[in-house]
Amino acid sequence: MNGGEIQRSSKLKETWKQYKRSKYLFLLLAPVLLWYVIFHYGPLYGVQLAFKDFNIRQGIWNSPWVGLTHFKFLFFQSPDFLRIMKNTIIISLYHIVFGFPAPIILALLFNEIRLARFKKLAQTITYLPHFFSWVILSGILVTLLSPSVGIVNYLIELVGLDPIYFLGDKAYFRFTLILSGIWKEVGWGMIIYLAALAGIDPTLYEAATVDGANRWKQMLHVTLPSILPVITILLILRMGGILDAGFDQVLNLYHPAVYEVGDILDTYVYRVGLQNFQLSMTTAVGLFKNVIALGLVLMTNYIVKKLGQEGIF
Repeated sequence: MNGGEIQRSSKLKETWKQYKRSKYLFLLLAPVLLWYVIFHYGPLYGVQLAFKDFNIRQGIWNSPWVGLTHFKFLFFQSPDFLRIMKNTIIISLYHIVFGFPAPIILALLFNEIRLARFKKLAQTITYLPHFFSWVILSGILVTLLSPSVGIVNYLIELVGLDPIYFLGDKAYFRFTLILSGIWKEVGWGMIIYLAALAGIDPTLYEAATVDGANRWKQMLHVTLPSILPVITILLILRMGGILDAGFDQVLNLYHPAVYEVGDILDTYVYRVGLQNFQLSMTTAVGLFKNVIALGLVLMTNYIVKKLGQEGIF
């Protein structure tokens, strides 16, 4: 046995010892791993439907192979694909451009609050919408934004303007989606940043105060650089969902009058897959989304590391 083999053998023994020391921790992890295997890795078996003409009577195995037929139809023959893809990208980019910084800004503002009781109350109010489904929130939004009985349009009319049909006018529908999405998730998204802010060394602020830095400069030169690794990691993960424009939200808020600006890939999959039962086509769309998501995560991670920040791998 040469030196390299001896070294590898000793590493394997040490690794095995570490596993044995942590066996109860791995036992606690087992249910989570089992859940992932069943519900995340198990369904990968069905990816082959994207390359088959699925027939429920024949099953997955016996359905005939059609190769890239579904992808060719999707990209070159479908009259709706370009419009749907455009809507998905635009809405997703709006969510990233306006929705991603929102919890960061809110966390920085909450970090400046010194009244503990008021801070807890404000946090509870901002967290609350996250725990309601879009079915409930869409009903609330329809009532609030109604051009006839909604309080928002009542206030608009008080200043002498005409009521706006936020959910029925194509010019305002995307705007309404973005703002309502921020309203629902900004408080929940803030939690991670508040945890990161709590981990900043207080002596850094003391040193900045001694150097004459005010609260604004402390935020720019101490707070933001300290939470930048968290921001970059969450941005990388967020880029992976760029083709997820918010199915639950859009499905509960859109209608035929705004299909032109609100119809996205997920609602297309819903109509084609569940209503028309074209499961092979919907699987092809899902596979396309996942490939794009993986590519964007890898690309964003590469760019972040090139800029000198910490990536996810």
